[in-house]
Amino acid sequence: MSAPAAPTTAPQGLPLLLDGVAYRYGRTRAATAPAGLGPLSLEVRAGEFLCVVGPSGSGKSTLLSLLAGFLRPQQGTILLGDLPVTGPDPRLTLVQQEAALFPWRTVAGNVSFGLEQRRMPRAERDARVGDALRLVGLEGYGGRRVHELSGGQRQRVSLARALALQPRLLLLDEPFSALDDRTRTVLADELLGIWWSRKITVVFVTHNLDEALALGQRVVALRGGEVALDAPARELNVARLRETLE
Repeated sequence: MSAPAAPTTAPQGLPLLLDGVAYRYGRTRAATAPAGLGPLSLEVRAGEFLCVVGPSGSGKSTLLSLLAGFLRPQQGTILLGDLPVTGPDPRLTLVQQEAALFPWRTVAGNVSFGLEQRRMPRAERDARVGDALRLVGLEGYGGRRVHELSGGQRQRVSLARALALQPRLLLLDEPFSALDDRTRTVLADELLGIWWSRKITVVFVTHNLDEALALGQRVVALRGGEVALDAPARELNVARLRETLE
């Protein structure tokens, strides 16, 4: 895989701005808990594919929790477009490492869940579900049950569930890390195709440096809750990233 150039048409994603954002955990936190993040300032262009790397405890999970609205900054502001992110936001969605599907629902039922919570009319909901399943290569799988799916197919359903919401910002927390190398490569290529066609702003967190360089237009390396490196992927290599993170 090689990182694509910037999209050539107007992006549908929104710009993301973190201005002096900081979050620190209390003194009573467990020894294995993260130290926190920041103060950190970062700008992501509309429609950009940004990869974030860093060792355990570097602040990656805290960053995603702040962007997703699960945590509120103790300092600074987060803007998506012109509006602040102050909690769970319908303009963004998060795909996690575990697919977290409902086993009692069909594939289509899982993809439809978020749309049902928004009380979307059935016809529009069905159209979005069909479109999302087509995007992830699962057209015709809507009636299947979770136990009938492979690990890669389950992660596709998780991605389709996020895409059905038509987010302006897509957050991904190591979504392919539990998959075998071949499936991981296939899904990564498919994700790039989806990003290219939909022009969503993407923040993709991974431990895999090769994956970050292959997917991202730009790579941010976190160390100790701070930005240790921020550069276009084409200017980086694995050796430089490893040196930065040591």
